[in-house]
Amino acid sequence: MEAFNTLSGITVPFDKINVDTDQIIPKQFLKKIERTGFGIHLFHDWRYIDDEGTKSNSEFILNYPRYQGSQILLTGDNFGCGSSREHAPWALQDYGFKCIISSRFADIFFNNCRKNGILAVVLQAEEVQALFKEVEANEGCLLTVDLPQQTVCSPGGNKFSFEIDSFAKDCLLEGLDDIGWTLQFEDKIQDYERQARSQKPWLFFDL
Repeated sequence: MEAFNTLSGITVPFDKINVDTDQIIPKQFLKKIERTGFGIHLFHDWRYIDDEGTKSNSEFILNYPRYQGSQILLTGDNFGCGSSREHAPWALQDYGFKCIISSRFADIFFNNCRKNGILAVVLQAEEVQALFKEVEANEGCLLTVDLPQQTVCSPGGNKFSFEIDSFAKDCLLEGLDDIGWTLQFEDKIQDYERQARSQKPWLFFDL
């Protein structure tokens, strides 16, 4: 997993509330177990005007030329609600988003973001609105998200602080998912297994 430290990137002002995971990645595309290849289906029903995804909807914000190459998604309240599908952050990440800013996230989606290397930033509603106003008014506006300092800054002088759990922060800074974090203790795990095998051999069998 790629480590997250400081990011300055083009930001999409996706001003919608209650965007659920079926809108982020519709159910008909959940046919793979690998994490790649879902970006093309992100927001499928809004990005395209045909079921096959071959005709772009020019009125959908992700298709605007000014927002191509965006890495930060600025969005409305209660983003990621609905089902618990992990494909939602997979699709966002595969598209290119590394950070999502909102005033509130659904809990499962929020945790899935961290586990997949996406920084989900929670700001106050009025702070999110201030960023919407600035980003929309200034083409090419780059927001800067500083994870070590826990701040979001804009060229216009807005600077907002956000809270983050220390464990989640460490994992993102080090680029560790749950498996990677566990493997830090591989020596201790092996020591425990050796001790348990010698003390309780009936619990183990060799294939």
